[in-house]
Amino acid sequence: MIIAVDGPAASGKGTIAKALGRHYGLPVLDTGLLYRAVGLSVLKAGGDPDQETDALAAAGFDDAILADPALRSEAVGSLASRVSVHQSVRDALVQRQRDFATQPGGAILDGRDIGTVIAPDADAKIFVTASVHVRAERRFKDALSQGGHPDMDSLIADIQARDTRDMSRDHAPLKVAQGADLLDTSDLTIDAAVQRAIALVDAQLEGRSRS
Repeated sequence: MIIAVDGPAASGKGTIAKALGRHYGLPVLDTGLLYRAVGLSVLKAGGDPDQETDALAAAGFDDAILADPALRSEAVGSLASRVSVHQSVRDALVQRQRDFATQPGGAILDGRDIGTVIAPDADAKIFVTASVHVRAERRFKDALSQGGHPDMDSLIADIQARDTRDMSRDHAPLKVAQGADLLDTSDLTIDAAVQRAIALVDAQLEGRSRS
């Protein structure tokens, strides 16, 4: 069983994907970490994330970098969005994601092109979203909890810029996959969002078993 969870930054898709993994007993891959790893690798190498050659050179990163806490920073998240516009980088990471998705027993993947590119034939697809201001508030609270000094206006501008890049790129743009259910978490608690996600997945799986 393959479950695809897509959505923009800070929509709650990562939290929901992990909860679905616990509920269904499936391994979970945050595919955004792969792009963050490329972005961080470019930064460490002194390269330019907007230059395709620099970004592609960083796509061969060692898996050990996936444990680096710096991957979770806002700065690296922005870098990930910038390197992800390069088709060669996306191509370099596709097989790694598909191998994870097709492992025995199945898997859950969250990202921005899971239901459209990585696993278009997934058994269930969810597109998680939330308003820009709600997503900025979540980032603001996360930054505060980590001892940071976030600026709300900057967070809103960054999220809007990332949305624009993700949705307007030529290759694998962020969009609702065919057959995906939309889950807006703007006004939902974490528990409510998770329960709604489980209900949506169960309904899709049941629909498939009947067809």
